[in-house]
Amino acid sequence: MGSDSLAYERNGESSGERLDRHWNELLQELRLMQTGTQILFAFLLGIAFQGPFHGADDFTHAVYAGTLIAAALAVALFLAPVALHRVLYQQGQRDQLVTIAHWLTTSGMAFLVASMCGGVLIALDVVLPRSAALAVVAVVLVWFLVFWLVIPAYVRHKR
Repeated sequence: MGSDSLAYERNGESSGERLDRHWNELLQELRLMQTGTQILFAFLLGIAFQGPFHGADDFTHAVYAGTLIAAALAVALFLAPVALHRVLYQQGQRDQLVTIAHWLTTSGMAFLVASMCGGVLIALDVVLPRSAALAVVAVVLVWFLVFWLVIPAYVRHKR
């Protein structure tokens, strides 16, 4: 049994209560990520219908296509726990639901980072030289990695 399980049991939280709490925490996180990702996806859909975009080069079109696909995949992964919950509702599989939803959300976050970086690249490529835009996007990617992976891993390791 892990230290988390012991801490929960000491606090009087049953396994079922812990799963309910984890599910509710995950839903709160998903609400934030779903909204932002759906807005980004809608914005990206609109770009293709703008006149000046048709005159963009192949690089811009490729970045756009990859970014749009990454945003669509992120939306699908962030919505998947809801569909999964509907299918598994009252089937006594809350533990599997929470575990699978965690992995779906984590995967969605990876596609969200890709779509955010792609969106920033598309925008910066218009106002900066391409090399500068790529450099800024590299910094943005590192920024995401530091705050989403490195710092949490450090805190987890120190605990």
